Amino acid sequence: MTDRFRVLVIDDDPGVREYLQTLATRQGYEVFVAADGESALAGLDQTRPDIVTLDAILPGLDGVDVLKRLKKSLPHVPVIMLSGHGHARTIVQAMQLGASDFLRKPFEVEELDLAFKKALETHALKEEVVSLRGQVRAETDNLLLGGDNPKMRSVREIIEQVADTDITVLIRGESGTGKELVARSLFQQGDRKERPFVKVNCAALPSELLESELFGFEKGAFTGAQKRKLGKFEYANGGTIFLDEISEMAPGLQAKLLQVLQDGEFSRLGGESDIRVDTRILAATNRDLDQAVRSGEFREDLYYRLNVVTIQVPPLRDRLDDIPLLIEHFKKKYGEQYKKEPPGLSEDTMEKLFAYHWPGNVRELENTIKRAVVLGSEQAILQDVEGRDAPVENPSDTGDPDLDDLEVVLASGQAIDLKSISKQAARMAEKRVIERVLTQTRWNRKEAAEMLQISYKALLYKMKENGLSDAR
Repeated sequence: MTDRFRVLVIDDDPGVREYLQTLATRQGYEVFVAADGESALAGLDQTRPDIVTLDAILPGLDGVDVLKRLKKSLPHVPVIMLSGHGHARTIVQAMQLGASDFLRKPFEVEELDLAFKKALETHALKEEVVSLRGQVRAETDNLLLGGDNPKMRSVREIIEQVADTDITVLIRGESGTGKELVARSLFQQGDRKERPFVKVNCAALPSELLESELFGFEKGAFTGAQKRKLGKFEYANGGTIFLDEISEMAPGLQAKLLQVLQDGEFSRLGGESDIRVDTRILAATNRDLDQAVRSGEFREDLYYRLNVVTIQVPPLRDRLDDIPLLIEHFKKKYGEQYKKEPPGLSEDTMEKLFAYHWPGNVRELENTIKRAVVLGSEQAILQDVEGRDAPVENPSDTGDPDLDDLEVVLASGQAIDLKSISKQAARMAEKRVIERVLTQTRWNRKEAAEMLQISYKALLYKMKENGLSDAR
């Protein structure tokens, strides 16, 4: 056995076979040769090539016929076609059948070397994609499809029922519950899994940029548009597009999205003709879209188009029985990533994890376990869980129970860490102000950011930091 890459040379010219064998051997490849297609195909079980060079003109089976059979037997092995004629029709036919490259005889040593390297890199990328898909599926299985919680069983059942259809699905749930994993599971289990999966976060870009991101633009459509740009819908043609935080899309864009849902057509910015796409749409939101429709923030007709099938992902506090499974998954994941032995968790720690309210849901649990693995101690978990606030049940309540608790500490006569107390009080006050402003703006984050005089991204960060969810 050898770890070297194997090259199979198929050529009826003895001089060319010898030349290629010498060049490939010098480059470190293990080389096998065949004078015709029949003998090459018959010996594939023995040669097991990583790359094939194939003469386009052969006695008996010609190069194109051999290529067809090679691709049927070894679909992932790159085939480099060689020809002394270079007829355009032969080249086109070979590339359509899956040839990775086409070299005209005579060729330079550098050309062959480059063709080999390109073929192997392409092959490696394909294997990496397959591996990543497997990782995504494994993670989805662990985070979403594991456990026996009734609410998660319901999620799994809906996924299984609609995955292989083109039905639009609206995924709802609080931040950090795993809505994207649901979308990816729908994609992985569907008929379009070999096609593109394109994710767009509708809250990450201003309306003007989001429109060009989704639908593209023509050269000269606006200042700085130096060349045509394809939109995400075009990249997702034949596949799936996942529109995360759909509730943040501006009304004008909502109308354009409605056209895509109704007719499968749209026009680029500055474009004169419509573009037709076949794209499955999955959308997610952590806001109450029914309330957004009633308040006029979200189009009612678009809502009904998106809401063909709804999947409600439960918060972690409603699926506490999944916590042990999730913990083991995250310990294994980050233990392997950081090459560390995950700490064991005592009964006391597990009790605290079950008692905690998890405002950040699965994402918060993941970050907690990740920190414990990195620091190598379950103490990091206890500090995280015990140091976080319980959620404010009534944001309109004018009382300050958290600050009252601080006053109890001050009156208890215990030793006081002033810096810690100050930091905790400031964080409590910040959380309360942010939550009240969000309530005043009906959880419109853009408007809230303006009132608080901070950037939109800063508000998102502070909401996450304070465990605030806008799924109200």
